[in-house]
Amino acid sequence: MSYSRKSRLVWAVPALAMLAGCGQPFDFDLRGHFGDSLNTADAARQASGHRPEPDERGVLSYPSYQVAVARRGDTVANVADRIGMNAAELARYNGLSPSDPLHKDEILALPGRVPEPGSGPIQPPSNVDIAALAGGAIDKAEPARVETTTLESAADKPAASGTAKPQVGIEPIRHKVVRGETAYTISRLYDVSVRSLAEWNGLDPQFTIREGQYLLIPVPDAKTAQKAAVTPKTTTNPGQGSPTPIPPSASKPLPAEKTTPAAQPAVKPDTPDLGKTQTKKTTSSRMDMPVNGSIIREYKKGKTDGIDISAAPGTPVKAATAGSVAAITSDADKVPIVVLKHADGLLTVYANVDGISVAKGDSVKRGQTIAKIRQDKSNYVHFEVRKGFDSVDPMPYLN
Repeated sequence: MSYSRKSRLVWAVPALAMLAGCGQPFDFDLRGHFGDSLNTADAARQASGHRPEPDERGVLSYPSYQVAVARRGDTVANVADRIGMNAAELARYNGLSPSDPLHKDEILALPGRVPEPGSGPIQPPSNVDIAALAGGAIDKAEPARVETTTLESAADKPAASGTAKPQVGIEPIRHKVVRGETAYTISRLYDVSVRSLAEWNGLDPQFTIREGQYLLIPVPDAKTAQKAAVTPKTTTNPGQGSPTPIPPSASKPLPAEKTTPAAQPAVKPDTPDLGKTQTKKTTSSRMDMPVNGSIIREYKKGKTDGIDISAAPGTPVKAATAGSVAAITSDADKVPIVVLKHADGLLTVYANVDGISVAKGDSVKRGQTIAKIRQDKSNYVHFEVRKGFDSVDPMPYLN
């Protein structure tokens, strides 16, 4: 079930409201912002500027490194020919093959420098402390791998006479993707919008990235950075607006502490051997993961009412805990959803599934297969835990 499809969910099974024993209508489309979770506006906590324009070859030159920007229909070999670089070396440096196709505006990191454009490399704007601007993002990125290269500064090179005026812009951090990272985790790592990350690096609509890929981390535009740099900061003198705490004095000792000893040590009762009368628990959690996979979307109240767990198509989806089948419904695109009812007024929801092997009213055991991951562009199961009609974070139940 694609992300765009989520935003059009319109489920309606009024009988489920009766199962929860409440007169309020149940949110059958699980909108509780289940589909709205794609909106990453809340992640864009710093405004990013537009990526600078490359030269006629598609090369962006910064003082410390260069990257090539792919055009529509390009392969790695096409880009290498255009910039005068060995195709095999360029492909290997970016974790690709020379014949691999590229998206429009996709970034390729260059293993070495090619001739600079006539205007020279992109220069940082004046009166902007680049180290201070990027320092916070670099600190957040540890221990993630951030690719940096020490090269001769363009400022140390003599300027060619009659050359065009150089572009002005802040040099972005160049991040090398490691296994397990996604565009969402990287955007959160650097506190930037995932959409800006995609625009700067020519990612596809699914924000697909690969291990070994280099990404430019979006930065503010030069004018915004310069304006922020010259804006005076207002400070107050110490003690103004709030009382200054009195420091402790060595001349005034702390009051004497009075302790009362225990009259008698407490007698520890014998601990019964519960193993003789009770079945040992196989796990400390109240629920099991419905599939074994990576969590690709986390719970966020009001934004995402559950978690998305990736798994291969056809993977069995299992009941998180024992209960009964409260409802089997589907979204507007006829994609099935299974809802199970459990003790203590809890419901679990399993969306983006297929091959349902249970029926409404059936009793299910913990770990029993109830469906399978459906074959789709995005292979995952959306899993929710609800207490009454309110969604709750599933992780405390699973951990």
